[in-house]
Amino acid sequence: MSDGVCDTSVLIRLISGDDQAKQDRAIALFERVEQAKLSLDAPVTVIADAVYVLTSRRLYNRPRAEVASKLTTLVRLPSFHVKDRRIVLRALQLFAGTSYLDFGDAMIIAQAQRSGVQTVYAYDQDFDRIAGVTRLEP
Repeated sequence: MSDGVCDTSVLIRLISGDDQAKQDRAIALFERVEQAKLSLDAPVTVIADAVYVLTSRRLYNRPRAEVASKLTTLVRLPSFHVKDRRIVLRALQLFAGTSYLDFGDAMIIAQAQRSGVQTVYAYDQDFDRIAGVTRLEP
């Protein structure tokens, strides 16, 4: 059982530092999570939204690798519960390793790999660039 659910805005403040007071409070919150004094849930959508907002050219324009690295650190915290943690971690790795995959597509590939499936049904040709994935159009 968790003590609460984390919203994307907390991750944005934590990583971006655009509001020092909010960042300080987010740091304090995640220090408690890291020390297992507090347990938080985060839906996968929170991670996906954070990736989008932090890497968006119109918003924070942070490097993909930096965002993936910082989110990976958080997702790995035992008291920060993200459903399908292994898939999310693999998706963050895939996202950081390309300049063309969005996080949603990285999640699809990570899910396929975890399930041992090589076929992805899609019209998006970016899947063609991933080794071990066969894209088929319906």
